[in-house]
Amino acid sequence: MFVEYVLEPWLYQVNFLGSANQVGKERVMGMTDPIADMLSRIRNAHMALHKQVKIPASKMKMAILGILKREGYIEDFKQEGRDIIVKLKYVKGRPAITDLQKISKPGRRIYVGVDEIPQVQNGLGICILSTSRGILEGSEAKKQRVGGELVCKIW
Repeated sequence: MFVEYVLEPWLYQVNFLGSANQVGKERVMGMTDPIADMLSRIRNAHMALHKQVKIPASKMKMAILGILKREGYIEDFKQEGRDIIVKLKYVKGRPAITDLQKISKPGRRIYVGVDEIPQVQNGLGICILSTSRGILEGSEAKKQRVGGELVCKIW
């Protein structure tokens, strides 16, 4: 740290100098929970009544969005470079998704067996699991008799 006094000793300016390998490079923070970020972006875009939302791409996000499209919660999605453009769905001017809830978090993973897969909103919603057979919706996981990490609930 380099401290430079300007005019008066009590008035100072602080300049932080990075190490030699960081000079001129933009520092980008890694994301702790990209799935929670995706769900928050979708929730916020719905609340603001946006037609679409842009999300950083990943294979897991694409799999989750595929389930949301198949179950009728979003219109469509497509990958453009490193981003995914999600077209949101509205029914009579109201969002098709009432709420999204992230269950398993980086600090506390939640695993369920096939007999413990929850029914969301008495069958009106879905839960998404990460299993040994890929990302599956709760009823698909029950049919395949496989449990896994409970990623989120959507209704």
